[in-house]
Amino acid sequence: MSIDDVKVGELTQVTALSKVTEPSKVAAPSTVTEPSDFFESLARSDPAPDWLFAGVVRAWRLDPETTTVTMITVSENATFLIAAAGVPVAVTRVARPGYMADAAAFESEVAWVATLAAAGVASVPRGLPTADGAFVAVVPDERGVSWWCVSYSYVAGTILEDVADPVPYYREIGRTTALLHDHAAGWTPPAGFTRHSWELADMVGPTCRWGRWQDVGYDPAALAVVEAAEAAALASLADAPRTAGSWGLIHADLRPSNIMIDADRLTVIDFDDCGFSWFLYDFASALTFMEHMPEAGTMATRWIEGYTEVRALTRADVRLGCDLSMIRRLQMLGWTTTHRQDALPPALWAAQKSGTLEVAARYLRSPTWLID
Repeated sequence: MSIDDVKVGELTQVTALSKVTEPSKVAAPSTVTEPSDFFESLARSDPAPDWLFAGVVRAWRLDPETTTVTMITVSENATFLIAAAGVPVAVTRVARPGYMADAAAFESEVAWVATLAAAGVASVPRGLPTADGAFVAVVPDERGVSWWCVSYSYVAGTILEDVADPVPYYREIGRTTALLHDHAAGWTPPAGFTRHSWELADMVGPTCRWGRWQDVGYDPAALAVVEAAEAAALASLADAPRTAGSWGLIHADLRPSNIMIDADRLTVIDFDDCGFSWFLYDFASALTFMEHMPEAGTMATRWIEGYTEVRALTRADVRLGCDLSMIRRLQMLGWTTTHRQDALPPALWAAQKSGTLEVAARYLRSPTWLID
């Protein structure tokens, strides 16, 4: 089945979550702690390495004579634009080895996105099955290291991160997030569905997935402030409820870099971090890297206004969201210690260390600083 043959209706039947396409019949991805060199060496718009081009073309049955595969960005994954005769048709995500345990985790992501599309919950891209009907391909590089690859339909428009003023969109982001939460709360996942959880330890603790924030190297006085803010947020979250109304399947990274805007139509992309956590972690994620900015309070207020059009929030819920926002800020500061600098706009990258200190001080003065 080629990309052009895919129909939306086919995506409602994602049930065989353990399937995987292996173009060269290689073993499942080996668990390694460091990404292959291509994660660090390719720049935006560079062509994909020959091994990746060949694997993607084979897995999704593309015409090698008219297909181009070029780098878009590197973050948690390397993301590539697939074009046929110069026309964008798909985006392929190549995951860092070891980030997900097995193919079922990727297939589960696609299953949820397909259900959201079929139910009309939100505008989302379509997962594109490989030639044998699976949604995951394993592609070996020239050294025998294997890489999980997933493709989605191309979404036209502008990344919200590139819009000069994203604030006017935050009400709709909040409303869309509430619709996702309502769907997740009432959805029964298919057999074999598996996604990780976002526990506090996975954010800033001993099992943090992306790096330790302490490694940015604060001086003693600044370190004391940031440590105090972390301790206060963790203490507040220690007894946070995990009821059906407060904990469930979430996007977990619904920030401007994962939202496409086309004629004011909002499309949610990049569900690779989706998993189980507090629903209000999506509030924290919406402000990722921007909590220090003057506009952050307005963004938070607009998000809450949109969210409460669909789902009610109490004052305690808002406090929970602000606590999680403090932790998210530290989590993503740790992320900067293990990821490429060009994964963020230069000004945002440069502000992460000093901005986190500012956020920590504001949080210590008022734990609901985002809306006060």
